[in-house]
Amino acid sequence: METVPVVEYTPMIRDLPVDLRPRERMVYAGSGALSTAELLAIILRMGGRGENVLRMAERLLSQFGGLPGLAQASHDELCLVHGIGEAKATQIKAALELGRRLLATSPHERPQVRSPADVANLLMLEMSLLEQEHLRAVLLDTKNVVIRVVNVYAGNLNTAVVRVGEVFREAIRANCASIIVVHNHPSGDPTPSPEDVRVTEQLVEAGRLLDIDVLDHLVIGRNRYVSLKERGLGFR
Repeated sequence: METVPVVEYTPMIRDLPVDLRPRERMVYAGSGALSTAELLAIILRMGGRGENVLRMAERLLSQFGGLPGLAQASHDELCLVHGIGEAKATQIKAALELGRRLLATSPHERPQVRSPADVANLLMLEMSLLEQEHLRAVLLDTKNVVIRVVNVYAGNLNTAVVRVGEVFREAIRANCASIIVVHNHPSGDPTPSPEDVRVTEQLVEAGRLLDIDVLDHLVIGRNRYVSLKERGLGFR
């Protein structure tokens, strides 16, 4: 049975100012300036009753936990979402498959991390919409190029439940040089908690033993983030 959420009325895209419409923004600003939701909105093309296509895209990303969850969802699971029929589900899966094939054939196109902002730009839109805390590890090669992003854990982040081995398992398999840990605060406030600092200290120490550098730990809130490395928290 299709899940029907309570959707507040949002203005249609055609009623928004031109500089806020995703397609027009892509033309004059380029695809790199668009958020993940805006890009997804272009793929979806149209929203539904009382909900514009941008809000629909944001809802989809929130419901599936961002692009990784959307990529893992089956065609049938997408079709069960309110407003997403066969056509939209097929468009989404086709676009994600193109992206997967591009990464598989063109590893030199993967992003390079030069600052905490690069990681935040990569993950913030998706993770800021999550209703639970998620912990992800960004795996990097020796030139700080992203190998892949691994979803490690979902739930409340604390030292009692976060197992260091789980954070580094995929990093060891990928033979990566370093990782950046990222988690979100569903409250929207990215201020690191004492528990965040303790988790960071454990991960940094484990990384030294495994010869995998933990370069940073980012906490993502609503359109904001904090780098624990920049604040000197958990890193010695």
